[in-house]
Parts: sequence; structure tokens; C-alpha cells
Amino acid sequence: MRALLFATLMTVALPTMAQKLTIERIFDGGSLAGPAPRGLQISPDGSRITFLRARSDDQFQLDLWEYRPKDNSTHLLVDSRKLEPQGEQLSDAEKARRERARTAGLRGILTYQWSPDGKQLLFPIGGKLYLYNLADTKPAPRALDTGGDAIDPKISPKGRFVSYVRDQNLWVIDLASGEAKQLTHDGGGTVHNGEAEFVAQEEMDRSAGYWWAPDDSALAFERYDEAKVPVTKRTEVYADRTEVIDQRYPGAGDPNVAVKLGLVAPMGGQPRWIDLGKDQDIYLVRVKWLPDGKHLSYQRMPRSQQKLELKQVDAKTLAQHTLLTETSDTWINLNDDLTFLKDGKSFLWGSERSGFHHLYLYGIDGKLKHPVSQGDWQIDGVLAVDEHSGTVYVSSNRDFVPDRQIYALKLDGSNASAPVRISQGAGTHTVEFAPNASFYLDTYSSADTPPQVSVHKPDGSLVSWIEQNKFDEKHPFWPYRTNLIKPEFGMLKSADGQTLYYRVYKPAGFDPAKKYPVFDTYYGGPHAQVVVNAWGDYFNQYMANQGYVVFTLDNRGMARRGRKFEDAIYQQLGAAEVEDQLAGIRWLKAQPWVDGKRIGVFGWSYGGYMTTMMLAKASGELAAGVAVAPVTDWRLYDTFYTERYLGRPQDNEAGYTRSSPFAWLDGLTSKLYLVHGMADDNVLFLNSTKLMAELQKRGTQFQLMAYPGAKHGLNLPGQRTHVFHLIAGFFDKEVKGAALPARSPAPEASTTAP
Repeated sequence: MRALLFATLMTVALPTMAQKLTIERIFDGGSLAGPAPRGLQISPDGSRITFLRARSDDQFQLDLWEYRPKDNSTHLLVDSRKLEPQGEQLSDAEKARRERARTAGLRGILTYQWSPDGKQLLFPIGGKLYLYNLADTKPAPRALDTGGDAIDPKISPKGRFVSYVRDQNLWVIDLASGEAKQLTHDGGGTVHNGEAEFVAQEEMDRSAGYWWAPDDSALAFERYDEAKVPVTKRTEVYADRTEVIDQRYPGAGDPNVAVKLGLVAPMGGQPRWIDLGKDQDIYLVRVKWLPDGKHLSYQRMPRSQQKLELKQVDAKTLAQHTLLTETSDTWINLNDDLTFLKDGKSFLWGSERSGFHHLYLYGIDGKLKHPVSQGDWQIDGVLAVDEHSGTVYVSSNRDFVPDRQIYALKLDGSNASAPVRISQGAGTHTVEFAPNASFYLDTYSSADTPPQVSVHKPDGSLVSWIEQNKFDEKHPFWPYRTNLIKPEFGMLKSADGQTLYYRVYKPAGFDPAKKYPVFDTYYGGPHAQVVVNAWGDYFNQYMANQGYVVFTLDNRGMARRGRKFEDAIYQQLGAAEVEDQLAGIRWLKAQPWVDGKRIGVFGWSYGGYMTTMMLAKASGELAAGVAVAPVTDWRLYDTFYTERYLGRPQDNEAGYTRSSPFAWLDGLTSKLYLVHGMADDNVLFLNSTKLMAELQKRGTQFQLMAYPGAKHGLNLPGQRTHVFHLIAGFFDKEVKGAALPARSPAPEASTTAP
């Protein structure tokens, strides 16, 4: 079907009605994906499927919708503009949380939660908290009196309470009486209760700072004190003012927050503290209750991140013991695979001990029973467990690395090496299972298929569509259909013999007898995969339609490829990554349809860092590059991320030095455009000012664009459109007319199709 759809797109007539895709249309003209929902959730009883959908007139404003499988109907539940007609008024804490969650550019309803009985929904808008009772004759959102800004709100598992964080303390509202009760009292200043610290939100994929017991009997909560974390004076430059922010930022080698883990009853009382061990310089990375409500688990790491302990605590006595310990010679990646089975006798655990991320079944005594998955492939994570049928559902790229497919494994390990694939269609499947695993929601897309949402049985068979998102004259991308270019996927070899995947868009109207300039874009950093078979590569499509070969390669150090692939960057960044990207450049130069003298590179964040390293190490291969929000000195980045790969600066001085472009700047002779937000609190603007100063000392010319008031994502109105016009204009000027030395030899390559 997908091949037929693409053939249809390529041969459709009506050229007079076709339009050219513009940068304004991509970033300011509404969603080009169609009515694709996000935040899909299934009600506890399975009767409703709720989701968030962008408004047709504003792709950044989200409303709450529902789909009813019984009658195949879709309805708007909550119009976010009616609750916040004047726009949102957010606290600084909420703004920071959204920046961490990468939702800073969105408005309206961004998160919501079902009550356990499936009768109510809880969601925040603009610092206010609302309950929506679906059982009412005329349902309408009801504002809760939280007394102030409510952060991280949750309905308790039994539905008796709503909890939240206010003024750095943990609070609950008894829904029967409407009374709000403060559970912690020492929050304020450097002390935070019920919140996740900066590095937990930014680097550990943990936004929660408290956790309800399944029976509502208690809340486990994190208390952290950042008194010892150095204060970084960060200047935020806005269009109409300048602010000096005192931010406690734990840079590499600096002290982290002091963490405690406590238990408190929802009706109040003194917190009880769990002993986290003698070593106080640790990370509290995960907390999870067991189904019985009587025991709690937590995972802790030492500063080195080379050891991970899973602990179990008796909630009544606070007695604890170690269930298992993982160790690594490099670092341990975190995951969310820990699943305590309802039988009370066993649990699932994810580990990379074999070199690939796999699942293992343990007894509740901490003794290994058997692997649930194994082999030279890996899972992305657990999606659901059906204990009745003894089945575990996972996602993986086992069949084709750029894809994400869904597989079924047996709890008894009988098909550990040969999981059953249940998803259909090459591309990317993002899945949400019903609580009892009786069905699942599949959000599917590919390079030539816009996102489609459907309901499936556990065997993969289609039940119904929630959003078929047909590619027809009603679809927002339909006017640009004749410009849609299907990418090709292929493989190269790294210096150590590992396989590198690339994706290439050939220019519109491609003529193999011509030579084209190259727009080489990448990310390059850990915990990411960019060469994927998915919809939404709009700017790359735009550049291909401007006459560029658009090339992307995933280098060693990136995700979903196993530990050997990742570990190549340990103790020094910017070495293996640049080496692999240059292998891609050499392959490009060997193609008869590539002009080897006109190759430019572009990256953002870690990709921006990669651009500075590429130009510093290999300007002779490149015409120019754009670096947006680059890290330039890893000593300026946070502890958890940086030390995972480089250790502490005081223990690996040479590694930090050689991982910075400053060690190689004498080689930077190609054109550089440096871009940074002037209020970036993730990759501090200091990274770019330091690079500016070093380039100026050397007399090296470069171009600069700084965005007033902009955070890491450049999400203020007009900034995305402006920066991508800048990028396209810079490539047109500096890459298309460049003159470089003769091309160098290329590695062998093979191509494959998804």
C-alpha cells in the first residue's frame, strides 16, 4: 500500500495547482502532518481513547479530544482557548519544566491524566489545575483551588486525592472535602520537595519527583538541596531588557545536589527517610512501587555511572535489600523496563550486559530466571505485559535499523531469539497498549506516509481507524505533493568495521549527469537516531527542492545500535563521530552526481558541536557550516551527561581538551555561521562567546546570529522561520559557489531500501 501511495504521489496530475513548499509554510503555516493526534491515552475501562490535537489555525495550540471505539466517533472534549482566552501566564518554574520537556513552544493542554475509575480527567493550563468530570450531565472543566502554581499534578491511584508541588513543597487536595493539605514544610531557597532536579529532568528522562503508592497509603518523594551546586551568573538578553540570572548549574566536575528519598502519608505527618547509603555523591535515577503497595523500589548510581543498584524497601519498616547490581567498564544507560509482575513472584529487567539491550526475568528474590530476549539485536523498551497469555510486547529495529516495529516475546523465554513481529508496514510505529494489553493504538508513519493512528488487536490485526489521515486533496501537504521526494537508505563501514546507516534525498528533477551541491545535516550525539524512516522531514525536503543533495549519516556513539557502537566515544568526544561523518563525505565525493567542492554541513545542539569539530578538523573537505547552539567546551555542560562519557575534568583533562574544537581551531578555514539563543539555559550562550573570542584572537572570520530572549529551541515567534531562512541563504551563498581541493577516496558502500 505504501509503495502504491508513493507512486500515486509521483504521478498525480494537476501541476497548475501544485505549490512550492516554503519555509514560512513549514514553521508558521500550521501542521503539514495533517490532523495527527499526540498524547494518546486509553481510559481505564477501554471505552474511550483521548488525545491532544493541534488547532487547525494554530499548530502550537493543543486541545483535548476523545475517540469512542463503540460508535467510531471523535469529539472535542476541551477547547483550551475557552479556558485561557487571554493566553497562558506561566511561572518561571513551569517555563523551565517545559524547556526540559521540549514543549516550550506549545500552548494549551500539554499533559493530562485519567482518574482510576475512568470518570474524570485532570489537566493543567497556564498554572491552573482543572478536573473534568465525564459523568456530569453537561461536563465542564472545574478549576481546583491549589492556592498557587501547581506543578506536576497527579490523581492518586484510588482517586481520593490530587497531588501537586507548590512553592517547592508537596501538597494534596482531598477530593471529598476539597481541602488542600501541605505535606512537606521545609521547601524553599535551595531545598525542593517532590521535584526532580535539573539533571534528572534534562538527562535522566525523569520528570517526576514523587510517586503514589498503589493503595493511596503513602507518597514517596525526592527532597534535594542544591546549596553546594555552584551559582552560574547567566545573562539573558531580551529585545527590551537584560536579566542576570543566578542559576545553580552543576557543570562537569562540580558538586551535584544532595538527594534524599522520603515517605509521607497523604493525611500528613512527619516524613520518614530511606537510607540511600554512605556515599552521598549519588544519582537517584528511578523510583517505583511494587503492586502490593507495601514495598518500594529505587535505583541509585554512583557519580561514575558505572554501577547501578536496584533496591527494595519495606514501606512499613524501611528495611531494604539489593535485588540486583549492574556494572559497566564505560557507563550504564538508563531505561524504564522494570516491571513488577502482578503475581508478586517475579519482575522484568532491562540490561545491556550482553552488548545489546535485552530483557531478563528475575524472581522477586533477585535471582535470574532466564532471558526473555537475546541475540545481536536490541529492544527499545517494554510496551506492555500480558501475564494471562505470558506475552511481553516491545519495540525494536531488529528487521531494519531505520524502522521502529512492534514484537511479541514470551515470558518463558521460548522465543527470546526469534520474536514475533506484529506491526505492519515499513517505517515508524509508536504504540500505546491498553492497561490489560487487550488492544493497542498505533501511530504509524514513513517517509512517504503521513502519521496515521489506528486501533489493533494484540496480534497486529486492524480494528479501526482513529485518524486515517488520508493523503488526498483535504490533506495540508496535498498542494506540495509533486515536490515530495522519497529518500534512499544505505550503509557504509566505519574505521572499525561497524555499519553506518545514511539517508539521502536526491534533488528535485534529479539528473544523474549533473553535479549537485550537498546539504549535509546530522545530530551525531548519544541517545538519538536521525536516519529514520518517518514522516516530517520538511526542511530537508525543502533543501532537496532547492537543488541540493540532502545527506544524513548516523555515526558511532548514537542510539539503537548496541554498546560497541556507542562505546566508541568513551573518554573522548568528537573523534569517532567526526571520523564517521568524514567517511560519509568521502562517499558523497565519489558519487558522479555530487560536486565535491560544494559540500556544507549543518547541526543543532550536539549537531552544532559537530559542525565546529568538522570545520576545525576537516575544513579542507568542506565549503562551509552552520552551528546552532553548540557546546564548545564540555566543562561548561552538566555533570550527568558529560561525565557519563568523559568522566570528571579533573580525572580526564586530556580527554576534555581534545573533545573541544579549541584544540583544533587553527584548522578552521571554511566559512562558519554561528547561531545561539541569548537566553539558552541548556547549552549556555557562554559556549558561543568563548568560541567567538578564540576565533577573534586568531583573526578567523565568521558570521554570527544571536537571538534575543531565545532558549535552546529558538521557539519565540518568528525565530524558527528566521533561522532556517538564514541557513538556506548561507548555503546558497557560501556552498554553491565554493572551490575546494580535489576529492579524496571513498569507502565502499551498499544501498538498501526500507
